[in-house]
Amino acid sequence: MPGILLDTLRGGNLFPRPLWLMRQAGRYLPEYRALRAEKGGFLELVYDSEAAAEITLQPIRRFGFDGAILFSDILIVPYAMGQDLEFLAGEGPRLSPRLVDHALGGLQAVPERLRPIYETVAKVKVALEPGRTLLGFAGSPWTVATYMVAGEGSRDQHATRLMAYRDPAAFAAIIDAVIEVTVDYLSGQIEAGAEAVQLFDSWAGSLAPAEFERWVIAPNARIIAALKARHPDVPVIGFPKGAGEKLAAYARETGADAIGLDETIDPVWASAALPDGLPVQGNFDPLLLESGNAGLEKRAIAVLEAFASRPHVFNLGHGIGQYTPIAHVERLLRAIREWKG
Repeated sequence: MPGILLDTLRGGNLFPRPLWLMRQAGRYLPEYRALRAEKGGFLELVYDSEAAAEITLQPIRRFGFDGAILFSDILIVPYAMGQDLEFLAGEGPRLSPRLVDHALGGLQAVPERLRPIYETVAKVKVALEPGRTLLGFAGSPWTVATYMVAGEGSRDQHATRLMAYRDPAAFAAIIDAVIEVTVDYLSGQIEAGAEAVQLFDSWAGSLAPAEFERWVIAPNARIIAALKARHPDVPVIGFPKGAGEKLAAYARETGADAIGLDETIDPVWASAALPDGLPVQGNFDPLLLESGNAGLEKRAIAVLEAFASRPHVFNLGHGIGQYTPIAHVERLLRAIREWKG
């Protein structure tokens, strides 16, 4: 039984709308915080398949979401490519050595670092009740490369953008390497039980149009084509955060089965600009959810109405904030479930 989320990603315009939230398995849940206090740091949880599977399932048990998103991180790919990875309290992830001053060829790949993630997927698949869709994911090459080059996140991806202009051949080699590992990684998740996958391009919005075409659209198109050759029936969601008016070209050229929309996109514009019948996902502002503003339900209905004529997976415009009250999520869930279209 595929479930309403998987059917929607395959092109069904179904009601009520399927619902899941990016980063739904994580810090806003008291059960997650309790498990993390018991088990240790973030990376330790990711590599404890029993714990990671439990975290993946926690929001399904609490809220009954239509999709379970794998608990992991986009930086598992560079970690498997040979960079060291650590998460520093209050500072975020760090990769070393930084490729801004270290050759890609000097990395020693450690592909066994991917195996525990596949084990997590398999454990969730066994435990997930019928009708709930298991979603795998990876970071898109541009976003992953920004961390690999700079060693950390940044506001404007200055070091990576500069490298891409100064030495496009060296940067293209990084992108090519990320593509190769990502295709195998997502394929491994699918073989372990993932029924759909999402490509997160969190920093896509920092690029000029020509660079967006080269470093966002083209690499994602290569990944999707390779995945379709191996797994033709598995939907791929593309999420180029910050793409703005470049979103329509991304949708036309990447071959993605569904397109994720951040909260800055006008849903009425998006529904008119994107190819007819293409499933869309997202668009609700995670900060509105966190705030609990009185207009929360009204805005949720406005998003639903804007996409009433095409397949739509209700989701946020990015990840749920760690300080989001449970009661606000419950309000959103009621509004979505009660809307009849």
